[in-house]
Amino acid sequence: QVQLVESGGGSVPAGGSLKLSCVSSRYIFSSYCMSWFRQAPGRAREAVATIDSDGSTIYATSTKGRFTISQDNAKNTLYLEITDLKPEDTGTYSCAAGGQGCYTDSDFVYWGQGTQVSVSS
Repeated sequence: QVQLVESGGGSVPAGGSLKLSCVSSRYIFSSYCMSWFRQAPGRAREAVATIDSDGSTIYATSTKGRFTISQDNAKNTLYLEITDLKPEDTGTYSCAAGGQGCYTDSDFVYWGQGTQVSVSS
């Protein structure tokens, strides 16, 4: 079993930056792809960034250029850095680990509880 714990959320003004963290209870990055999801109030959860086990990254079109996903293998930690925050970035950000790929919800076997981001205009 793997536990994923997110942190780093908060309330920030538009234009600010945040770096979210997701700590894994054990090292899984060599065999799992990792994604960050966002669930905005009243909207469906969406994947905003993914990093594969080979280090390749994929971003949602809406986040490209402002979101950066990375990982520190020594710290078992996944990061999501967000710059130029916008009110529409408000939501709960969760990390998840995919065992057979990171394409559909059913691919993800481990989920964190999420960290809240609130962006004021």
